[in-house]
Amino acid sequence: MQSLTQHLTTLVSDAFAQSGYDRHYGEVTVSNRPDLGHFQCNGALPAAKAYGRQSREIAQHIADRLQTQAIFKEIGLAGPGFINLTLSDNFLAEFVQKMADDERLGVGPVGQPRRVLVDYGGANVAKPMHVGHLRAGIIGESLKRLFRFMGDHVTGDVHLGDWGTQMGQIIVELAQRRPDLPYFEADYTGPYPQESPITLADLEEIYPAASQQAKSDPAYAEAARQATAELQNGRPGYRALWQHFRNISVAGLKEDYDKLNIHFDLWLGESDVQELLDPMIARLQAQGYATESDGALIMDISEPDDKKPMPPLMLRKSDGAVLYGTTDLATIEMRVQELAAELLLYVVDHRQRQHFEQVFRAAYKSGIAPAQVGLEHNYFGTMNGKDGKPFKTRAGGVMKLKDLIELVEAAALARMAESHVAEGYDDAERQEIARMVGLAALKYADLMNQRSKDYIFDLDRFSSFEGRTGPYLLYTAVRAHSILQKAAEQGLAPGPIRPPTMAAERLVMLQITQLPDALHMAYETRMPNHLADYVYTLANEFNRFYNTCHILREEDAGVQASWLALTQLFRRVMEQALTLLGIEIPERM
Repeated sequence: MQSLTQHLTTLVSDAFAQSGYDRHYGEVTVSNRPDLGHFQCNGALPAAKAYGRQSREIAQHIADRLQTQAIFKEIGLAGPGFINLTLSDNFLAEFVQKMADDERLGVGPVGQPRRVLVDYGGANVAKPMHVGHLRAGIIGESLKRLFRFMGDHVTGDVHLGDWGTQMGQIIVELAQRRPDLPYFEADYTGPYPQESPITLADLEEIYPAASQQAKSDPAYAEAARQATAELQNGRPGYRALWQHFRNISVAGLKEDYDKLNIHFDLWLGESDVQELLDPMIARLQAQGYATESDGALIMDISEPDDKKPMPPLMLRKSDGAVLYGTTDLATIEMRVQELAAELLLYVVDHRQRQHFEQVFRAAYKSGIAPAQVGLEHNYFGTMNGKDGKPFKTRAGGVMKLKDLIELVEAAALARMAESHVAEGYDDAERQEIARMVGLAALKYADLMNQRSKDYIFDLDRFSSFEGRTGPYLLYTAVRAHSILQKAAEQGLAPGPIRPPTMAAERLVMLQITQLPDALHMAYETRMPNHLADYVYTLANEFNRFYNTCHILREEDAGVQASWLALTQLFRRVMEQALTLLGIEIPERM
């Protein structure tokens, strides 16, 4: 099923072609002057330049051809040749009914599905998640859901940081605290204990202490570097200890991500490509891509048309250690060869732009990523506090993610009490609603912004049930559900959707028809804010409709059944859109 704008574009493009002009001038968009028409086509202006004709004359020819189409109530011209299109109410109702009859709400899947890998999350073993991890999780989860809904075969991978220097630091710190553990005995033959010698809480305390000590004590830092090297070279005790660190960290991370309704298909990390590194590096050397420089191994990735110097990608340091770029390159190789990924989306913050440009260039230049494989860094800006600086605790420290979640839930409970939402419900249900409202506030505050830009997180503003907020969207969706429930209790049911007779009714229908375009725009640009914008406008139009058309008090049974059908369709559209944004809707509020 074509979207409404696609359908109109086909009709207008046909009119251009029949008039002797290129079809591409027939693109139709939603009108930016709704007082002049529902939709518009501006193609007559560029066509006039290309064909040496008057734009108004071309527009008139197109309008004359379109007059034969019964779907239009009115076709008008404005200015130098803007074509304004107003649909007939009969056609609008018919189109909306088709959307209601379609299980996908009129959104066609992509013509050629791809195998897509979304790399998002970026959590680290041994480090508690903090607000800096939030945007990657929220945006990445939405993109994963969006691509999957559009028909692609999608895999989400958290890509754990589980093999770096922090591992060696923790090993050294634990060795100082618990030298009696068998993991540190060089001649121990095993087996090693199945139970971890430390808990997640221990790990979250040990790592900051070890990191701080490494910064101030060169001997400690050298011991940590040596321990990291021994771990990576396969020392059995260190490998067994590392596995404990990883297991308890992943269990904690899954708990945190579950609270955010973020779920990964794969929990792979840097460690999972370690066996690929040496063969990959040897092959790059043999092929002439990797060369030595001051004892290090580098790969020149500069291009003749570079406008600024592009530093080489370092594959191995002079001490033999590999870097993030090396493991990222090997990860691309694994994803292309083993997972058959055709498009790799990296949802990582903007500070890594040069890093990914280096890695992607190296992947294409060496053939690790064939030319037909897409590599994209879908970067995002920073979540800031009201002071414009990265969001922190009141004391000025980095806020843990679990603390932020508790903060937004508490704010949601307070706002619910102020707005008399969920009054009379038992504590468990009210707490569950507060969880959904708090997460809606958190996620919508993020996703309504263009992902590449920084934004200010204002908890007071974003937890409100009024204005452009997640709680407002939930309240509107629940309102529609409540209407349908009350109607069912009265023995009323949705019926065929009739042509609109009121402006508010017409406007909510028109907004519903724009769902496919919003989804395709979010999909093509990898920017969920297009869907977030759409769903907010839709909620506004529905609330105008609700306030104007008194559904449950309507005396005309046919009109009432039509309005109930429209309410039902609105609810379905809201559920689908919010689900793709990763936002849950409570049954009642």
